[in-house]
This record gives sequence, C-alpha cells and structure tokens, in this order.
Amino acid sequence: MSVPRTPSQTVGPYYAIGLSRKPQNELVARNAPGATMLIGQLIDGQGAPISDGMIEAWDAGGKRWGRSGTDADGRFSFVVAKPDAQPGQAPRLDVLVFARGLLRHELTRVYFPDEAEANAADPVLSGLDEADRETLVAEQEDGALRWDIRMQGDRATVFFTH
Repeated sequence: MSVPRTPSQTVGPYYAIGLSRKPQNELVARNAPGATMLIGQLIDGQGAPISDGMIEAWDAGGKRWGRSGTDADGRFSFVVAKPDAQPGQAPRLDVLVFARGLLRHELTRVYFPDEAEANAADPVLSGLDEADRETLVAEQEDGALRWDIRMQGDRATVFFTH
C-alpha cells in the first residue's frame, strides 16, 4: 500500500492558529520617535482580499522584525520607523508575504514616499519601470503610510527571487 503525498509544503492557511496568535506587528514602540503606522491590504489576482495571509517586515539596518496576520478584509498593519539607508540604497523594509496557494513565501520591499531623491538613486527601484516602482513605494494616508500588496493582476506588486 502506498500513501499519497499531501501538499504539506503549501504555506498557510494556518497562520491564525500557529503564527499570528499574539500581536507581533510593532517594529518600534508606538511612542518611539518617528514611529508611524504602515497599513495595507493583501489582495489576490481578482481584486479580492486575502483573509488568511501573513506579512513579515524586516528592517535589516535596525535589526527589527514584525509579523502581522491579515484580517477578514485582508488588512495588515505595522508600527514602523523609517530605517537608516544601507550604503547606496534608499531606506526600505524587506517584506515576506505568506498566503494560500503559495509553495514558498514571496519577497518584496516597501520604500518610503518622502525619500524621492534616495528612491530615484536606489539601484533596485531605478532598474524598474515607473509602474513597477509605484508598487513598492508606500503612500501617505491620514497620518499613516499605506501600502497594498497585490499578488497578481492590475498593478501587481513586484516580487524578487530569493
């Protein structure tokens, strides 16, 4: 008798059970100098919210990490401060996206909108066409930074190999 293989390598949809039980979305304290909210929505290729996803954000320079599960509307949030820029690069956070149907997480970046000069000189951003660059730069919205992650389709977020 042989036992069929199962899709055990598929990431999710078990984040709420195993990885997102307690809040881990503060890379800095809410009252820290420069702290701001980074909010967004995880969206699938048809424009529907992904409610069983998880987003991780990493500030390599500050050695800060956070994790946010998505809610029923695909929303996620972090408390962040703009990281110091790495040499020759614009300030950014590296982001991992975990969602249903993915065999591996997806890697992307979020850049800060008030860094126009540094963003224009960043080797990764400057190597992309304008429409793709726009998917990686957060926008100011009501005192917070808004950055939606679109897995596919119109205005799909740029993802990188890892």
